[in-house]
Amino acid sequence: MIEQESTVLAAADALVGAFSRHDRDAYFDAFAPEATFLFYNLDRTLEGRAAYQAEWALWEERDGFRVLACRSTNRKVQLVGEVAIFTHAVKTEVSIGGETVTNNERETIVFTRNAAGRWLAVHEHLSAAV
Repeated sequence: MIEQESTVLAAADALVGAFSRHDRDAYFDAFAPEATFLFYNLDRTLEGRAAYQAEWALWEERDGFRVLACRSTNRKVQLVGEVAIFTHAVKTEVSIGGETVTNNERETIVFTRNAAGRWLAVHEHLSAAV
């Protein structure tokens, strides 16, 4: 059980680390193709990794979006069979239109183990911290 939690935390660390470096390839590689994304600042759920990649590219092109830093705290892993639910608080600095914006948010990422034994994110839900 402890070993599985450590493996899930390592997968979460890789995902958050790639995001904080604005490393799109590594970040999106942490998600299964069928992953879904529910963000409080969008009016719809993104159905699939490709939909999120297209949205990200739009943000970059239209808004000058760039992740500058991301800090993860209050981390917790809940294991339910072959599913892991990772929750944390995130403080993210992004550049939008040349201005730095700091977001304080809460996030849930659901991971599942693929056939090769790798934990991949299959759902991400982001909400504003109150």
